[in-house]
Amino acid sequence: MPTLSSHHPTEEQSAANSAALRGAIVGAAKYGIASLALALVGTVISPVYRNLTIQFKVFIQMSGMTLGGWIEADRRLRGYEFWRLAEARRKRDEDVWREWERMVGEEKQGER
Repeated sequence: MPTLSSHHPTEEQSAANSAALRGAIVGAAKYGIASLALALVGTVISPVYRNLTIQFKVFIQMSGMTLGGWIEADRRLRGYEFWRLAEARRKRDEDVWREWERMVGEEKQGER
């Protein structure tokens, strides 16, 4: 059984990891900005939010960023999976087309 230290990810795994990482960073940034905007609105409007401790406000901010990173990473990973399946289907169809072209070419040469 392979150990964790002997595991070397394949090119496909590395590409999927990269897509998920980019998604997590973008999602954390997008949701972080939205969380910050909501925090500013909450500070101006809500006395309840103003009275929260700084630790709890940071927790709320980080929760929004974590949620955004998770959602966007999943979306990007599903998009990557869809792209890989479409690419595999395209290659398979291309191979079938080449086989048909080869068979038609052989038939034409046989007729001559």
